[in-house]
Amino acid sequence: MVTVIDLYNAVEKAYESGIKRDEFLQKYRSFQQVVPMKMEQKRLDKEFELQSGYSIYQVFKKCQQAKNSQKVRIQNESR
Repeated sequence: MVTVIDLYNAVEKAYESGIKRDEFLQKYRSFQQVVPMKMEQKRLDKEFELQSGYSIYQVFKKCQQAKNSQKVRIQNESR
């Protein structure tokens, strides 16, 4: 549970002020170890997005495109 909340906090940080790519990916990898099934990961992402408007997947995708230790910030059009 703590690992999932850590990831949620990292996603919020990416939307609100930005987060270093490596920091987010480390939290995402920990999340994948705790929640190994893709279907469950997607369910948690959808629930979180409905509640907060923030997408785990969008932050992950942006981090994959970023260079090492680059800060990633997501601009949320719906807010």
